[in-house]
Amino acid sequence: MRFILRATKHMKRQQVLDLYFLDARSKLIELAAYLDRVQRGKGPSDFRHKAFLTALRHLNGSGKNKARKVHLAFSDPTTKPVAKAESKGATGAWRGRGS
Repeated sequence: MRFILRATKHMKRQQVLDLYFLDARSKLIELAAYLDRVQRGKGPSDFRHKAFLTALRHLNGSGKNKARKVHLAFSDPTTKPVAKAESKGATGAWRGRGS
């Protein structure tokens, strides 16, 4: 990741577009399809969808550090260790306090 940041830091915008646009376009279409499937699904959503929507909001606008903000939308902000893990597997998003 650091190499990519350093490499693109000195690239002209047109070079970045030429190199990364098609990949980003593909991922954006995939995200739109995911959101369509979630919307068509029945029943309530959960903490993962809420975190996902928060992350999407960070993509809008001209602010910096979008990747960091998106990553933090899924992360546990607490600093105190827990005595025991909640589950055996990762869920990809923080459940929130008191869950």
